[in-house]
Amino acid sequence: MASSSAQWFALQDEDLTGDVIYEILDTIQDDLWVISACTDRVLNDVAAQQALLTIGIARSDPVVRRCKDVIALASPSQHGSSSQTYHTLVSHFENVPADARVCYLRSLLLKRLDRLNTYVEIERTFPKDKQEDTEDEMDEWDDDPWAEKDGGSSSKPTPLITSGGTPTISLVEFLDNDLILSACELATSQALEPLRIVLQRHLQELWPFRFQILDLVPEYTHPSACRDLFPSIDPSTEAESVVRGERWRPEDDFTEMPDTVSAVNDSGVVDVLKSEESSISYSQTPNPLTAEELSQWYKARVIKSLNSTGMVDVALALVQHGASLGVPSLDELGEELSLLSKLIYDTHQAVESSDDWTLDRWYSMDPLTVVRAYLAHSTLESLPGDIIRLVKPYLFVLEARAERSGHPDYTLATRIFDEYILTSPLETVATIFEVSKPTLPVPQRIVKNDEDLARLALACLYGSSSLDEWSTMSRIFECLPVWEVPDSDESEETADTTIASLGAFVTPKTGEQPCTAMDLHVFFKPLPFASLSRALDILDVHLESGEILSRWSVPAPLRWLLQSAGDSNEQRAWATRMARRAGGQHDQLNSLEDWEWLLEDMLKLTGNGDPGARGAFSLLSTKEVSKIFLNGLLSNGKFSIAKSMLYSSKRLLDLSPSEIEVICLDASRELYDNASSANYKFGDMKQAYDCLDVPATSESIVKEREFIEATSRIASFNVVSAPGTPISPIEIRLTKDRLMLISRVLSSNNDAYKHSEVILELGYKLGYRGDVVAQIKILAMLADTALQAEDFLCSYANCQSMVKEVISLQKAAQSTPFNSKVDEAVEVCWIACFQLGRQTEFEDLNKKMTVLGQALQLCPQDKIHDVLAAWRKLQAEDIKDRQERLVRDKSNDNVASKHQRKLVPQDVASTLRAKLHDLHMPSPPLLSTPDAAALASRTFKSVAANFPFKVGHRPRSDMDERTSYRSDNSRRTDGEDVISNPASRVLSKGIGWLIGADED
Repeated sequence: MASSSAQWFALQDEDLTGDVIYEILDTIQDDLWVISACTDRVLNDVAAQQALLTIGIARSDPVVRRCKDVIALASPSQHGSSSQTYHTLVSHFENVPADARVCYLRSLLLKRLDRLNTYVEIERTFPKDKQEDTEDEMDEWDDDPWAEKDGGSSSKPTPLITSGGTPTISLVEFLDNDLILSACELATSQALEPLRIVLQRHLQELWPFRFQILDLVPEYTHPSACRDLFPSIDPSTEAESVVRGERWRPEDDFTEMPDTVSAVNDSGVVDVLKSEESSISYSQTPNPLTAEELSQWYKARVIKSLNSTGMVDVALALVQHGASLGVPSLDELGEELSLLSKLIYDTHQAVESSDDWTLDRWYSMDPLTVVRAYLAHSTLESLPGDIIRLVKPYLFVLEARAERSGHPDYTLATRIFDEYILTSPLETVATIFEVSKPTLPVPQRIVKNDEDLARLALACLYGSSSLDEWSTMSRIFECLPVWEVPDSDESEETADTTIASLGAFVTPKTGEQPCTAMDLHVFFKPLPFASLSRALDILDVHLESGEILSRWSVPAPLRWLLQSAGDSNEQRAWATRMARRAGGQHDQLNSLEDWEWLLEDMLKLTGNGDPGARGAFSLLSTKEVSKIFLNGLLSNGKFSIAKSMLYSSKRLLDLSPSEIEVICLDASRELYDNASSANYKFGDMKQAYDCLDVPATSESIVKEREFIEATSRIASFNVVSAPGTPISPIEIRLTKDRLMLISRVLSSNNDAYKHSEVILELGYKLGYRGDVVAQIKILAMLADTALQAEDFLCSYANCQSMVKEVISLQKAAQSTPFNSKVDEAVEVCWIACFQLGRQTEFEDLNKKMTVLGQALQLCPQDKIHDVLAAWRKLQAEDIKDRQERLVRDKSNDNVASKHQRKLVPQDVASTLRAKLHDLHMPSPPLLSTPDAAALASRTFKSVAANFPFKVGHRPRSDMDERTSYRSDNSRRTDGEDVISNPASRVLSKGIGWLIGADED
């Protein structure tokens, strides 16, 4: 025995064969040793393992017979109690421990034999080709460079159970591991046929753990592969069916009897062997589930499968599988999965779509969202078919479900689909309507009711804000029914009321969102047949109007046509926009024919005089639209086309000359106001100027043309409104007192005053032609500007022109004693003359005395003393000058006598005498009084405080300070100081104010 046991231990498991096992173990007489040796070794070779198990079981037979004899001796009766058997065996095992060990090892060998038979049966289920593939694969492993060499052997076990060619469990593992663990591994690896065999052959052992094992079957496994695995319902018990297994041995062995097992365990002999029991804890379900519990198990697996894999088809197949096995309460879940399955597999979803569909997501979707999801990937060509194939069945299910719940709603499907249409793009709506035409058979139509079709179309079109889908809108309109409704005053009144109400309905209120197609559908829902027919007639007109507006790129949504139906101002504004913009096509509309087309369309929108027309401009007359059209034509500079349309033989624009004039003036002024440059040789200003050539010449046209010329002239003088910013045309027009513009011209240009004719002409063109008072003011500005530039001769010439005009004005106004304009002109004139006459730098005494005499002639009576004082002073200077010349030239008495006679010009002297006589005031005593200077000063202060207007003065930086007219010394004479310095400054300041000088 020693040599045999040594030989046994020396052999490796790979070296053991059936013959070797029989040869060695048959020589050993110790049964316990042999049984232990057979139990100790677990081989991958089926034949060798079977030899071990056969020998071990056979060598344990004597022990079984002995134990049975002990029981029989202890209980002679064949019907001994279980308790007596147990106690007998415990006593026997305590006396003969070896028998207890043999019984335990025999039960273990018997289980291994059952598993070996199961393993062999499993092996037969694999196709030959897969077995060959596995063998080829193992042959490849034989060449593994990492395998042990030099007499060593590979430790890698031979895979004997495979799933799809993939090694799963070897024979050693299957025999040695816990059977529940092996079943779980088979379920996890999706070895379903081996699992089915294991469950069938070892059902008694695995039954309590069946659900834990089944839960490990991958969720993506199709239920059709799980035949006879998933539980079913027994109709007789209405609970889980209890499956009957097919054991290898019909009865348990003596060593497997409960009394024997308990006796072995309680004898204390085999405690060490208990380490082989599995320590893994498994959940048990020993009793069959109820129908409701089994239904919950199926639902839980469906949800888990769908959430983990997203494979709706597998989840649906599982529900169908459970239902076929009699599991209740799966119909509704199957219904949902069927609908979800269509959404995923039957729609036109992109292959690369990453949508993760779960039941939770499906349940969270409202019906309209589901409908949109069904049709989200449909093309316009496939849309009708998808609605019939996918949406209609879904809506039918919803109605059926509502009916099953006891709350039937027969409009549910219609409501949901109507909402889908009302919230869809117009292109989608047109596609649906094209398969809903009244000319099609009712079963083929998607929207089957004509009135519903009309309401949906009206709501969709008037609820749309689209500006460029007129062809699509026309397609929708062409699908609508045509009803014959007799015309009557009542129906017309109903239509008017409907349109008025609809216009008020679509007009958004403050703080509210514009109404949607859904809102409009609610409005159209109660309308009767006749009102719907009238509404469709008006829709036809509105669609034509919309197309016309869109053609000229001034599109408006259809709802605008409703809103403006009773608002003439809104229609007028849109007509103006259309005429001006012509849709931004004015660059292309260069021919008369194009503009004729535009006019024709605009007149068509008015209804061409038809009072019942409901076009976009139905509240406007053809005359008014013609005016608007002409204004738009002119505002775009198409003057030659305007003339052709106004004055050709066709007379496309039938407007009176006065109407043409008003329109042209308005257009010209608008172009003027929008001009960025005042030069009328180019740009908007040129168009404003050329626009005035369209109407016949009139006083208003000439006046506006001259104003444009004046504007351009002002700009040529580089007048600025701010430093570095040229004055704009709009600023010129908005200047209330345009004489101020002349003042700014004179202030901005050093030599402008020298061109008096140009400045006067500028004043005429600014609107003062024929205005003598304005002419006198302009001359005053010229005179004062020349005076400040110390161009005294120019200033004198302008003063003389003023005096001449004033005298003429006085003569013309003799019949009106109190004429404010004449008085204003006179005052401006005498002050300008007075200013020039008292300038000490002006050396021409004759001219100075002349202008002072003229000032004395024109000044009011309360200013005579002041002017006369200055004149007396000049007279004294003249006398003194003449005396000095007489002394130098005594020989020429005649010349001296002549000069003496010219001392006081006759006209001035006579004027002085006349004034003094009228005042009854002798001048010499007054002027010779000591207070004459003070009186004159007070008088000039009074005059300066009442100057009638103000203009700017010119800077004189190039003048020498010593000779400046602002020098106080220059205002004094060497003799008598007739006017004090303050009075002189006040007077200078007054004239400066006249032309806009600084007041400091």
